Amino acid sequence: MSFDPSTLKYNDAGLIPAIAQDATSGEVLMMAWMNADAVAKTLATGQVTYWSRSRQSFWIKGETSGHRQELVDFSIDCDRDCLLVRVNQTGAACHTGRRTCFYTDVVDGVEIVTQAPLAG
Repeated sequence: MSFDPSTLKYNDAGLIPAIAQDATSGEVLMMAWMNADAVAKTLATGQVTYWSRSRQSFWIKGETSGHRQELVDFSIDCDRDCLLVRVNQTGAACHTGRRTCFYTDVVDGVEIVTQAPLAG
């Protein structure tokens, strides 16, 4: 059965959340949004492409920073309303320069930053 991006369940803005996970370690790197065209571009090019809500344009991860995400696997959840992209991540996934966007833990009601930005 061939895949049709229009069969996914997008929100009212035409977007679907996409969770990026490191294909080797399993570490959750980030969450961003895709529209149907970003899904199609990601699958066609192998470079993960998101939709920037603030810029209202496509955002190829790492296009300006060099911190690219090469697509390894693309999965759809059971409700077809969320994506999981397993990637080979080059450099930081987070715009703060950290490996992952999930670097703050809440422990006993206190926020703890668990990683510093990557060097370089």
